[in-house]
Amino acid sequence: MTAAARASWFQRLVLPGFAFKAVVIGGGYATGREIAEFFLPAGPWGGLVGLALGTAIWSGVATLTFLFARATGARDYRAFFGALLGRGWVVFEAAYALFIVLVLAVFGAAAGEIGHATLAVPRLAGTLALMAAIAAVVAFGTSSVERLFAWVSVLLYGVYILFFAFALLAFGDRLGAAFAGPATVAPGWVAGGVTYAGYNIVGAVIILPVLRHLRSDRDAVIAGLAAGPLAMIPALLFFACMTAFMPAIAGEALPSDYLLARLGHPWFRYLFQLMIFAALLESGTGAVHAIMERVSNASARRGRALTRGQRGFGALVLLAICMLIAQRVGLVALIAGGYRLLAWVILAVYVLPLATLGVWRLLHRPAPVLEAA
Repeated sequence: MTAAARASWFQRLVLPGFAFKAVVIGGGYATGREIAEFFLPAGPWGGLVGLALGTAIWSGVATLTFLFARATGARDYRAFFGALLGRGWVVFEAAYALFIVLVLAVFGAAAGEIGHATLAVPRLAGTLALMAAIAAVVAFGTSSVERLFAWVSVLLYGVYILFFAFALLAFGDRLGAAFAGPATVAPGWVAGGVTYAGYNIVGAVIILPVLRHLRSDRDAVIAGLAAGPLAMIPALLFFACMTAFMPAIAGEALPSDYLLARLGHPWFRYLFQLMIFAALLESGTGAVHAIMERVSNASARRGRALTRGQRGFGALVLLAICMLIAQRVGLVALIAGGYRLLAWVILAVYVLPLATLGVWRLLHRPAPVLEAA
Protein backbone atom coordinates (compact mmCIF):
# COMPACT_ATOMS: atom_id res chain seq x y z
CA MET A 1 0.00 0.00 0.00
CA THR A 2 1.39 3.41 -0.97
CA ALA A 3 1.89 6.31 1.44
CA ALA A 4 -0.96 8.19 -0.27
CA ALA A 5 -3.38 5.27 -0.01
CA ARG A 6 -3.02 5.01 3.77
CA ALA A 7 -2.63 8.75 4.45
CA SER A 8 -4.93 10.53 6.91
CA TRP A 9 -6.70 13.81 6.15
CA PHE A 10 -4.12 15.55 8.36
CA GLN A 11 -1.21 14.19 6.31
CA ARG A 12 -2.90 15.10 3.03
CA LEU A 13 -4.35 18.52 3.78
CA VAL A 14 -2.62 20.03 6.83
CA LEU A 15 0.88 18.55 7.00
CA PRO A 16 2.12 20.35 3.83
CA GLY A 17 1.10 23.67 5.39
CA PHE A 18 2.86 22.79 8.65
CA ALA A 19 5.95 21.86 6.64
CA PHE A 20 5.84 25.15 4.73
CA LYS A 21 5.46 27.04 8.00
CA ALA A 22 8.42 25.08 9.37
CA VAL A 23 10.72 26.20 6.56
CA VAL A 24 9.52 29.81 6.64
CA ILE A 25 9.46 30.64 10.32
CA GLY A 26 13.11 30.09 11.29
CA GLY A 27 14.40 32.64 8.82
CA GLY A 28 11.14 34.50 8.37
CA TYR A 29 9.81 35.92 11.61
CA ALA A 30 10.77 34.03 14.77
CA THR A 31 12.42 37.15 16.26
CA GLY A 32 9.95 39.64 14.78
CA ARG A 33 12.67 41.62 12.99
CA GLU A 34 11.36 40.78 9.52
CA ILE A 35 7.80 41.70 10.48
CA ALA A 36 9.00 45.08 11.73
CA GLU A 37 10.98 45.58 8.53
CA PHE A 38 8.27 44.76 6.01
CA PHE A 39 4.92 45.54 7.67
CA LEU A 40 5.19 48.10 10.47
CA PRO A 41 6.04 50.99 8.09
CA ALA A 42 2.57 50.68 6.54
CA GLY A 43 0.88 51.23 9.91
CA PRO A 44 -1.52 48.91 11.79
CA TRP A 45 -4.11 48.53 9.05
CA GLY A 46 -1.61 48.70 6.20
CA GLY A 47 0.43 45.99 7.87
CA LEU A 48 -2.62 43.74 8.13
CA VAL A 49 -3.38 44.24 4.44
CA GLY A 50 0.26 43.55 3.59
CA LEU A 51 0.16 40.34 5.63
CA ALA A 52 -3.01 39.32 3.80
CA LEU A 53 -1.31 39.94 0.46
CA GLY A 54 1.71 37.89 1.50
CA THR A 55 -0.61 35.09 2.62
CA ALA A 56 -2.40 35.09 -0.73
CA ILE A 57 0.90 34.93 -2.63
CA TRP A 58 2.12 32.03 -0.50
CA SER A 59 -1.13 30.13 -0.99
CA GLY A 60 -1.21 30.75 -4.74
CA VAL A 61 2.39 29.70 -5.39
CA ALA A 62 2.11 26.72 -3.02
CA THR A 63 -1.02 25.52 -4.81
CA LEU A 64 0.66 25.73 -8.24
CA THR A 65 3.79 24.05 -6.86
CA PHE A 66 1.82 21.16 -5.33
CA LEU A 67 -0.24 20.66 -8.49
CA PHE A 68 2.81 20.71 -10.76
CA ALA A 69 4.77 18.40 -8.48
CA ARG A 70 1.90 15.92 -8.44
CA ALA A 71 1.38 16.11 -12.20
CA THR A 72 5.07 15.43 -12.88
CA GLY A 73 5.67 12.97 -10.03
CA ALA A 74 8.38 15.21 -8.56
CA ARG A 75 9.31 14.47 -4.95
CA ASP A 76 12.44 16.60 -4.72
CA TYR A 77 13.47 19.96 -6.12
CA ARG A 78 15.82 18.40 -8.71
CA ALA A 79 12.98 16.45 -10.32
CA PHE A 80 10.65 19.45 -10.04
CA PHE A 81 12.97 21.83 -11.88
CA GLY A 82 14.00 19.17 -14.35
CA ALA A 83 10.33 18.99 -15.37
CA LEU A 84 9.83 22.76 -15.28
CA LEU A 85 13.10 24.09 -16.73
CA GLY A 86 14.76 21.15 -18.45
CA ARG A 87 18.53 21.64 -18.34
CA GLY A 88 17.95 25.00 -16.69
CA TRP A 89 17.44 23.18 -13.38
CA VAL A 90 21.14 23.75 -12.62
CA VAL A 91 20.50 27.50 -12.26
CA PHE A 92 18.10 26.91 -9.39
CA GLU A 93 20.39 24.36 -7.76
CA ALA A 94 23.30 26.79 -7.81
CA ALA A 95 21.19 29.60 -6.34
CA TYR A 96 19.67 27.25 -3.76
CA ALA A 97 23.12 26.03 -2.68
CA LEU A 98 24.19 29.60 -1.92
CA PHE A 99 20.87 30.29 -0.22
CA ILE A 100 21.30 27.25 2.05
CA VAL A 101 24.84 28.22 3.04
CA LEU A 102 23.56 31.61 4.15
CA VAL A 103 20.42 30.55 6.03
CA LEU A 104 22.06 27.61 7.82
CA ALA A 105 24.93 29.84 8.90
CA VAL A 106 22.40 32.32 10.29
CA PHE A 107 20.47 29.53 12.05
CA GLY A 108 23.66 28.19 13.63
CA ALA A 109 24.64 31.63 14.89
CA ALA A 110 21.13 32.21 16.26
CA ALA A 111 21.15 28.87 18.11
CA GLY A 112 24.50 29.81 19.62
CA GLU A 113 23.12 33.13 20.84
CA ILE A 114 20.03 31.45 22.33
CA GLY A 115 22.15 28.96 24.27
CA HIS A 116 24.49 31.67 25.50
CA ALA A 117 21.73 34.08 26.55
CA THR A 118 19.44 31.49 28.14
CA LEU A 119 21.80 28.93 29.68
CA ALA A 120 25.11 30.87 29.73
CA VAL A 121 26.84 28.12 27.72
CA PRO A 122 29.47 28.83 25.06
CA ARG A 123 27.95 29.92 21.75
CA LEU A 124 29.53 26.96 19.99
CA ALA A 125 27.53 24.61 22.23
CA GLY A 126 24.21 25.95 20.97
CA THR A 127 25.36 25.69 17.36
CA LEU A 128 26.58 22.11 17.83
CA ALA A 129 23.32 21.16 19.58
CA LEU A 130 21.31 22.42 16.62
CA MET A 131 23.60 20.59 14.17
CA ALA A 132 23.25 17.32 16.06
CA ALA A 133 19.48 17.62 16.33
CA ILE A 134 19.02 18.37 12.63
CA ALA A 135 21.30 15.50 11.57
CA ALA A 136 19.51 13.07 13.89
CA VAL A 137 16.08 13.89 12.48
CA VAL A 138 17.24 13.89 8.84
CA ALA A 139 19.00 10.54 9.29
CA PHE A 140 15.66 8.79 9.83
CA GLY A 141 14.10 10.11 6.63
CA THR A 142 10.87 11.78 5.64
CA SER A 143 8.64 10.14 8.28
CA SER A 144 10.89 11.47 11.04
CA VAL A 145 10.89 14.95 9.50
CA GLU A 146 7.08 14.91 9.22
CA ARG A 147 6.73 14.03 12.93
CA LEU A 148 9.04 16.93 13.81
CA PHE A 149 6.93 19.34 11.76
CA ALA A 150 3.74 18.17 13.47
CA TRP A 151 4.96 18.28 17.08
CA VAL A 152 6.91 21.52 16.78
CA SER A 153 3.81 23.09 15.25
CA VAL A 154 1.87 22.27 18.42
CA LEU A 155 4.55 24.00 20.52
CA LEU A 156 4.84 26.95 18.16
CA TYR A 157 1.14 27.74 17.80
CA GLY A 158 0.63 27.24 21.53
CA VAL A 159 3.42 29.68 22.42
CA TYR A 160 2.17 32.35 19.98
CA ILE A 161 -1.39 32.05 21.30
CA LEU A 162 -0.08 32.43 24.86
CA PHE A 163 2.04 35.36 23.72
CA PHE A 164 -1.02 37.10 22.28
CA ALA A 165 -3.14 36.35 25.36
CA PHE A 166 -0.48 37.73 27.73
CA ALA A 167 -0.13 40.79 25.50
CA LEU A 168 -3.86 41.48 25.72
CA LEU A 169 -3.68 41.29 29.51
CA ALA A 170 -0.51 43.37 29.82
CA PHE A 171 -1.07 46.10 27.24
CA GLY A 172 -4.35 45.36 25.49
CA ASP A 173 -5.40 48.98 25.87
CA ARG A 174 -2.42 50.12 23.79
CA LEU A 175 -3.11 47.46 21.21
CA GLY A 176 -6.75 48.54 20.92
CA ALA A 177 -5.73 52.16 20.61
CA ALA A 178 -3.43 51.31 17.69
CA PHE A 179 -6.42 50.08 15.68
CA ALA A 180 -8.98 52.53 17.05
CA GLY A 181 -8.25 55.28 14.58
CA PRO A 182 -9.39 55.49 10.96
CA ALA A 183 -8.70 52.33 8.95
CA THR A 184 -6.19 54.07 6.71
CA VAL A 185 -3.62 52.07 4.77
CA ALA A 186 -0.22 53.76 4.61
CA PRO A 187 1.91 53.44 1.46
CA GLY A 188 4.29 50.53 1.20
CA TRP A 189 1.95 47.66 2.04
CA VAL A 190 2.15 46.21 -1.48
CA ALA A 191 5.94 46.31 -1.57
CA GLY A 192 6.12 44.86 1.94
CA GLY A 193 3.76 41.99 1.21
CA VAL A 194 5.31 41.10 -2.14
CA THR A 195 8.92 41.37 -0.94
CA TYR A 196 8.30 39.35 2.21
CA ALA A 197 6.35 36.65 0.38
CA GLY A 198 8.97 36.42 -2.37
CA TYR A 199 11.78 36.28 0.18
CA ASN A 200 10.33 33.09 1.68
CA ILE A 201 8.32 31.40 -1.08
CA VAL A 202 11.14 28.99 -1.94
CA GLY A 203 9.85 27.01 1.05
CA ALA A 204 7.03 25.65 -1.12
CA VAL A 205 9.47 23.71 -3.30
CA ILE A 206 11.71 22.69 -0.39
CA ILE A 207 8.91 20.65 1.22
CA LEU A 208 8.11 18.45 -1.79
CA PRO A 209 9.01 15.21 0.06
CA VAL A 210 5.94 15.56 2.32
CA LEU A 211 3.60 15.71 -0.69
CA ARG A 212 3.82 11.91 -0.96
CA HIS A 213 0.51 11.71 0.90
CA LEU A 214 -1.55 13.63 -1.69
CA ARG A 215 -4.19 11.49 -3.40
CA SER A 216 -5.65 13.91 -5.91
CA ASP A 217 -5.48 17.38 -7.43
CA ARG A 218 -8.17 18.36 -4.94
CA ASP A 219 -5.82 17.46 -2.09
CA ALA A 220 -3.07 19.53 -3.71
CA VAL A 221 -5.34 22.58 -4.03
CA ILE A 222 -6.66 22.38 -0.46
CA ALA A 223 -3.18 21.82 1.00
CA GLY A 224 -1.74 24.65 -1.08
CA LEU A 225 -4.45 27.14 -0.14
CA ALA A 226 -4.11 26.22 3.53
CA ALA A 227 -0.31 26.61 3.49
CA GLY A 228 -0.42 30.41 3.38
CA PRO A 229 -2.67 30.97 6.42
CA LEU A 230 -0.99 28.20 8.44
CA ALA A 231 2.39 29.84 7.90
CA MET A 232 1.20 33.41 8.49
CA ILE A 233 -1.09 33.08 11.55
CA PRO A 234 1.78 33.37 14.08
CA ALA A 235 3.14 36.38 12.19
CA LEU A 236 -0.31 38.01 12.33
CA LEU A 237 -0.51 37.55 16.11
CA PHE A 238 3.03 38.87 16.50
CA PHE A 239 2.33 41.91 14.33
CA ALA A 240 -0.82 42.78 16.26
CA CYS A 241 1.18 42.79 19.52
CA MET A 242 3.93 44.93 17.97
CA THR A 243 1.49 47.68 16.98
CA ALA A 244 1.02 48.51 20.66
CA PHE A 245 4.51 50.04 20.75
CA MET A 246 4.76 51.73 17.38
CA PRO A 247 6.91 53.49 16.32
CA ALA A 248 9.56 52.74 18.97
CA ILE A 249 9.59 48.98 18.37
CA ALA A 250 10.35 49.43 14.66
CA GLY A 251 13.97 50.23 15.48
CA GLU A 252 14.55 47.30 17.83
CA ALA A 253 16.98 44.62 16.70
CA LEU A 254 14.94 41.95 18.53
CA PRO A 255 11.29 43.02 18.74
CA SER A 256 10.46 39.73 20.47
CA ASP A 257 12.70 40.61 23.45
CA TYR A 258 11.24 44.12 23.53
CA LEU A 259 7.73 42.68 23.94
CA LEU A 260 8.71 39.83 26.28
CA ALA A 261 10.22 42.34 28.70
CA ARG A 262 6.83 44.06 28.93
CA LEU A 263 4.68 40.96 29.48
CA GLY A 264 5.64 40.50 33.13
CA HIS A 265 6.25 36.73 32.92
CA PRO A 266 9.98 35.97 33.21
CA TRP A 267 9.40 32.21 32.82
CA PHE A 268 7.69 32.80 29.49
CA ARG A 269 10.91 34.24 28.07
CA TYR A 270 12.54 30.80 28.48
CA LEU A 271 9.58 29.09 26.83
CA PHE A 272 9.72 31.56 23.96
CA GLN A 273 13.46 30.95 23.49
CA LEU A 274 12.78 27.20 23.44
CA MET A 275 10.16 27.79 20.76
CA ILE A 276 12.62 29.81 18.67
CA PHE A 277 15.21 27.02 18.96
CA ALA A 278 12.53 24.53 17.88
CA ALA A 279 11.63 26.82 14.95
CA LEU A 280 15.30 26.92 13.91
CA LEU A 281 15.40 23.14 14.21
CA GLU A 282 12.42 22.55 11.93
CA SER A 283 13.53 25.21 9.44
CA GLY A 284 17.05 23.84 9.27
CA THR A 285 15.75 20.28 9.06
CA GLY A 286 13.46 21.17 6.16
CA ALA A 287 16.30 22.78 4.22
CA VAL A 288 18.80 19.96 4.84
CA HIS A 289 16.22 17.22 4.26
CA ALA A 290 15.41 18.68 0.83
CA ILE A 291 19.06 18.31 -0.16
CA MET A 292 19.42 14.82 1.31
CA GLU A 293 16.26 13.69 -0.49
CA ARG A 294 17.67 15.04 -3.73
CA VAL A 295 20.90 13.07 -3.10
CA SER A 296 19.01 9.98 -1.92
CA ASN A 297 16.75 9.87 -4.98
CA ALA A 298 19.72 10.32 -7.31
CA SER A 299 21.52 7.50 -5.50
CA ALA A 300 18.45 5.25 -5.64
CA ARG A 301 18.25 5.70 -9.41
CA ARG A 302 21.74 4.23 -9.56
CA GLY A 303 20.66 1.31 -7.40
CA ARG A 304 22.39 2.44 -4.19
CA ALA A 305 19.91 3.63 -1.55
CA LEU A 306 21.37 5.74 1.25
CA THR A 307 21.47 4.20 4.72
CA ARG A 308 20.48 6.12 7.84
CA GLY A 309 24.12 6.47 8.76
CA GLN A 310 24.95 7.92 5.36
CA ARG A 311 22.05 10.34 5.54
CA GLY A 312 23.05 11.50 9.01
CA PHE A 313 26.73 11.83 8.11
CA GLY A 314 25.89 13.71 4.92
CA ALA A 315 23.68 16.09 6.88
CA LEU A 316 26.45 16.70 9.43
CA VAL A 317 29.00 17.44 6.71
CA LEU A 318 26.62 19.92 5.06
CA LEU A 319 25.86 21.57 8.40
CA ALA A 320 29.53 21.79 9.34
CA ILE A 321 30.32 23.50 6.04
CA CYS A 322 27.49 25.99 6.44
CA MET A 323 27.45 26.65 10.19
CA LEU A 324 31.14 26.39 11.08
CA ILE A 325 33.38 26.79 8.04
CA ALA A 326 31.52 29.25 5.81
CA GLN A 327 31.29 31.85 8.58
CA ARG A 328 35.01 31.72 9.26
CA VAL A 329 36.22 31.96 5.67
CA GLY A 330 34.00 34.93 4.92
CA LEU A 331 31.65 33.11 2.53
CA VAL A 332 28.55 34.06 4.51
CA ALA A 333 29.36 37.76 4.32
CA LEU A 334 30.04 37.41 0.60
CA ILE A 335 26.70 35.70 -0.07
CA ALA A 336 24.81 38.09 2.23
CA GLY A 337 26.13 41.00 0.21
CA GLY A 338 24.30 39.70 -2.84
CA TYR A 339 21.35 38.18 -1.01
CA ARG A 340 18.67 40.35 -2.56
CA LEU A 341 20.02 39.51 -6.02
CA LEU A 342 20.04 35.83 -5.04
CA ALA A 343 16.40 36.07 -3.92
CA TRP A 344 15.43 37.64 -7.26
CA VAL A 345 17.26 34.87 -9.14
CA ILE A 346 15.27 32.24 -7.26
CA LEU A 347 12.04 34.07 -8.06
CA ALA A 348 13.04 34.34 -11.73
CA VAL A 349 13.79 30.63 -12.13
CA TYR A 350 10.96 29.39 -9.90
CA VAL A 351 7.88 31.59 -9.57
CA LEU A 352 7.89 33.16 -13.04
CA PRO A 353 8.33 29.88 -14.99
CA LEU A 354 5.82 28.14 -12.71
CA ALA A 355 3.20 30.87 -13.18
CA THR A 356 3.59 30.77 -16.97
CA LEU A 357 5.05 27.57 -18.40
CA GLY A 358 3.94 25.50 -15.42
CA VAL A 359 0.34 26.70 -15.63
CA TRP A 360 0.29 26.11 -19.40
CA ARG A 361 1.47 22.53 -18.91
CA LEU A 362 -1.09 21.90 -16.19
CA LEU A 363 -3.90 23.16 -18.43
CA HIS A 364 -2.76 21.11 -21.44
CA ARG A 365 -1.81 17.81 -19.82
CA PRO A 366 -3.66 14.67 -20.97
CA ALA A 367 -6.93 13.86 -19.23
CA PRO A 368 -5.75 10.55 -17.71
CA VAL A 369 -2.95 12.38 -15.89
CA LEU A 370 -5.38 15.07 -14.75
CA GLU A 371 -7.68 12.50 -13.17
CA ALA A 372 -5.00 10.27 -11.69
CA ALA A 373 -5.31 9.74 -7.93
